[in-house]
Amino acid sequence: EWTMKTSIVFLLCISVFPGFSQGRVVGDDETGFAECNMFFPGQVPPEGFTEPFHVKICQQYNKEPRFATLYSTKDKIPLYSAFKYTKAAQNEEENWLVEPQIDDPENDLREMVHEANIVGTVANLGANQALTSDYVGSGYERGLLNPSLLNEEDFQMATYTLTNAVPLSPSLSKSWHRDIGRVVEQALVPHCSRKDHLYLLAGAIPSSVRVKGKVSVPETLWLAACCDAPEGWSLGLVKKMNDENSLVDLAVGELEKQLLAGVHLFKGNCGEDNQSQGKTEAILQAVSQIRSGEQVGISDNQEAKDSGFVRKVAGIIATPFIKILELIIYVFVELVKFVFYFLWLVIKRVGGTVLDGVYSLWNGVVSYLKAISMVLISIPYDVGRVIVNIFLGFLQIVQDVVSLTYSILRIPVGFVLHLAAFPYHSICAIPSVLRDMATGIGGTFSLVIDATAALLHGFYYLAGHIVKRFVPKGSSDD
Repeated sequence: EWTMKTSIVFLLCISVFPGFSQGRVVGDDETGFAECNMFFPGQVPPEGFTEPFHVKICQQYNKEPRFATLYSTKDKIPLYSAFKYTKAAQNEEENWLVEPQIDDPENDLREMVHEANIVGTVANLGANQALTSDYVGSGYERGLLNPSLLNEEDFQMATYTLTNAVPLSPSLSKSWHRDIGRVVEQALVPHCSRKDHLYLLAGAIPSSVRVKGKVSVPETLWLAACCDAPEGWSLGLVKKMNDENSLVDLAVGELEKQLLAGVHLFKGNCGEDNQSQGKTEAILQAVSQIRSGEQVGISDNQEAKDSGFVRKVAGIIATPFIKILELIIYVFVELVKFVFYFLWLVIKRVGGTVLDGVYSLWNGVVSYLKAISMVLISIPYDVGRVIVNIFLGFLQIVQDVVSLTYSILRIPVGFVLHLAAFPYHSICAIPSVLRDMATGIGGTFSLVIDATAALLHGFYYLAGHIVKRFVPKGSSDD
């Protein structure tokens, strides 16, 4: 239910705030920067940036990859941005964005959005990345590593993300963008035979100095260029934070030594071992001319500054008023943010109520359809059960009729059978009776004869005994 609500609210936000700059945080299980590998020579990103707080971001706009960024969630600044020179845009429009996934990987948002649009909806917003509030009143500007002035319109819009910005003083930010723009357009692009094979890496080395105790101020800005063409070459440039007018050229290998141990920026050194000496000298000469021209301009500007003491005094006097104006602007911005946040809560609450109603209505419709379906399904079952019961009842009736018929017919049939069997048993018994009678009569006569014989024998024995007892014995002759 909650996922469905969040998805609908997110779709409403997209319809209300069109033109989001789309970005994607690339997981550790993916190789390189996914679709943004195209911004590296041979599609192989720099090696050696292996800290767990290094996050790979494929910066996209209108669903197209625009450049790649390696972001440090510890220092809250990008370590480098990889891009290609497209075409300088005529108009610059700052429209700053943030990456929600850096702070809340479980959030449903998968795009870079305006910071004001997600306040209160993204958990731990600002925990791993810098926000606009980190720069307000700090004296630092959001300096772009990938300068917007080196990109055409769609690419330029994508550069205004806080994951592409580092804290720079206003003067240093201006000189960095000016120097990089001139070097790329006047020294690098003209000497790369295939402009679509010119790969640029703009980076920053973090320091221990932090804006508001959170965002690291870089100690060094650097640019590495690789022309991966038949006549390949590579070049490195370094600008120190303590000297905004410095611009030192050096080999990419020397630049790598100033970065983290084991860092390797370009695959195969981008032809550094076999690059043409003449091509390298021509590029360095162009860079030197650009640097010399800037220094002359700086000298002239210094003379003008010395003659503008009155303007300095006026600036000192105007500083408190400027600070007050900045405070008023800051309060106004926060008030606008609060109003938008309040409206967002109201829309969220109303939207949640509407969604609850829609969800309840949907559950009711589903329950009603389910009940109807169960009733419709049970009708054939009930009809079949009634038919089976009727058939079983009919069989029971037939069984009862047969049983009753059998019980009725069983009495006369037995009587008739016994009556019919009586003569047979009576007539057949006469010989047996006569035989038994003859046997009885014969036995009686035999018994009488035996009894008479026994009686006579007894009398004879008794008489003999008496004679022997009482008659005297005589001679043998007597």
